[in-house]
Amino acid sequence: MKKITIAIDGHSSCGKSTMAKELARRVGYIYVDTGAMYRSVTLYALRNQLFADDGTVLAGRLEAEMPNINISFRLNEETGRPDTYLNGECVEQEIRSLEVSSHVSPVAALPFVRTAMVAQQQQMGQGGGVVMDGRDIGTVVFPQAELKVFVTASAEVRAQRRYDELKEKGMPADYDDILKNVQERDYIDSHREVSPLRQADDALLLDNSQMTIPEQNEWLMERFRERCN
Repeated sequence: MKKITIAIDGHSSCGKSTMAKELARRVGYIYVDTGAMYRSVTLYALRNQLFADDGTVLAGRLEAEMPNINISFRLNEETGRPDTYLNGECVEQEIRSLEVSSHVSPVAALPFVRTAMVAQQQQMGQGGGVVMDGRDIGTVVFPQAELKVFVTASAEVRAQRRYDELKEKGMPADYDDILKNVQERDYIDSHREVSPLRQADDALLLDNSQMTIPEQNEWLMERFRERCN
């Protein structure tokens, strides 16, 4: 059976990664979490004081540091899913914090960051057999992907999911702060100059506001089977 490329785009905290990871596991494909790549760059910037006091990115300094930022994924034997590594250090937990979430959109909007990450993503996805999720996979990274899905849900539903996820991990969480962050990220992602978030013309729309995780996983599996037949 021919291995295809699967691009899953959509708004923040709408379950893209959960869907993509599960599909990749079930069909034996490589999973690439592009959002984790931008989060890792953001974590590097936070650790190295590359934000001004007003929260803006010190772009010139970050651009000079880009050659020192190496992002990779390694399979976690316990979970059966890949963890994100920044320069050899597992940062899977740290990149999911609200601090990183609050800083990632302006970093991801920088043209030199997107250029570097897209190049890495395209290299990872050569030859098909890959499931990739993010904001511009179907429009920029893999415009010729055989299966494209655009996932959305209401901001309130996404904020509640993010809140529940953080509390489950024992991390501090405030629903109102998370909702504000989700709404701000939606605006920034949709209005940035480079690769703004938008649904590809040939992408299937999935609003999973009222769907359970098993329901959305099965929906995606059915679309995969249709594309492979």
